[in-house]
Amino acid sequence: MGSIQAIRGTRDILPEEVVYWQRVEATARQILQRAAYREIRTPIFEQTELFERGIGEATDVVGKEMYTFTDRGDRSITLRPEFTAGIVRSLIEHKLYANGIQRLWAMGPVFRYERPQAGRQRQFHQLDVEILGSSDPRADVEVIAIATDLLQALGLQTLRLDLNSVGTLEDRQNYRTALVDYFTPYQEDLDPDSQDRLTRNPLRILDSKDRRTQEIVKDAPSLLAYLCPDSQRRFEQVQQLLTDVGIPFHINDRLVRGLDYYTHTAFEIQSDDLGAQATVCGGGRYDGLVAQLGGPETPAIGWGLGMERLTILLQQLDQSVQETLDFYVVSRGDRAEAQALQLAQVLRKLEFSVELDLTGSAFGKQFKRADRSGAVACLILGDEEAINRTAQLKWLASGEQVAIAQSDLPTMADSLRKQVAIARASSGNDLYGATRS
Repeated sequence: MGSIQAIRGTRDILPEEVVYWQRVEATARQILQRAAYREIRTPIFEQTELFERGIGEATDVVGKEMYTFTDRGDRSITLRPEFTAGIVRSLIEHKLYANGIQRLWAMGPVFRYERPQAGRQRQFHQLDVEILGSSDPRADVEVIAIATDLLQALGLQTLRLDLNSVGTLEDRQNYRTALVDYFTPYQEDLDPDSQDRLTRNPLRILDSKDRRTQEIVKDAPSLLAYLCPDSQRRFEQVQQLLTDVGIPFHINDRLVRGLDYYTHTAFEIQSDDLGAQATVCGGGRYDGLVAQLGGPETPAIGWGLGMERLTILLQQLDQSVQETLDFYVVSRGDRAEAQALQLAQVLRKLEFSVELDLTGSAFGKQFKRADRSGAVACLILGDEEAINRTAQLKWLASGEQVAIAQSDLPTMADSLRKQVAIARASSGNDLYGATRS
């Protein structure tokens, strides 16, 4: 019988990669907290109707990509393919809108039945940010600025903001009619997916990656030509505000995003380092979605960021990342090993990070593992130390070694903390062990 492996489209995130994820998560929490965003956690699965009504039945997500099943209560259930619809459902159900503008964020797995490739899996992870309750163009720029701040804080430089306006629903309907008129004579030349989209969702033809279809798209009418005066003025305001805060952008009149609920501002932040899957963060405004799902008229804007793609970018930047470790505890002999366990627990309660060698192997092998661990210092217990209730404290970078009484550790905590910080700084390691350039 063969071994059981992960299902196609899913993958294990192993410890050496998890540290990159932790770095993204910690940086995101810090930036979002500074901007007064609060975390919300919604269920992984919802009623299928939520996504059909919210995302749109004509979209590829609903039509082709959702993981939907019937539960034992004969209800149609879907694993969430994105966060926004679930957050809006929660906003309505708990009447969060009654408390004014809501700045919310969420993070976790989402599910789409797509062809697995670099940075794209069938179970993948998103960071999601939303402002619900404001139609002010400043809200549009605020969420874009937060995404930019996050990516720059993580060290990404080769970024490009693509910006467009999809206008009002009426603007988009007028544009839809123009697109159908334009593409119909080319119907037989379009790729099969685009032929299907021609009647269901012609705006999605603009996203086609098929080379022949892209050639046809080049001469398609521009969405910007179909914006009403109010939509045009609003788009100009967003552009001016982005300029005011120093965020460069590129107008991309082919950018429409893949979900039906978008209105006005649509944007993507891209990197050149991921090939065809260049988009790291994307989002836009969705002023009609809350009312569409049964709530009051509530303007909103937000974005989703692909965690897999972002961590791939961080690894491609060749930023050495290790989990920080303060002490590695080495021991040999029954009595010493028992005391070593006690010593490790004391240090952990004092809020130091500690790895206890459990192999019982020769000191030489344990010392080699201590060197490889990335620890700042090593605590050594042998027969003599066990008898005297002491330990040898060795600073691994300098090789300096001193005997200390085990009972003195609690009173030495503050001094040890300072010495660990100094030793780590002198070795060039910062948060998460990322080596400074």
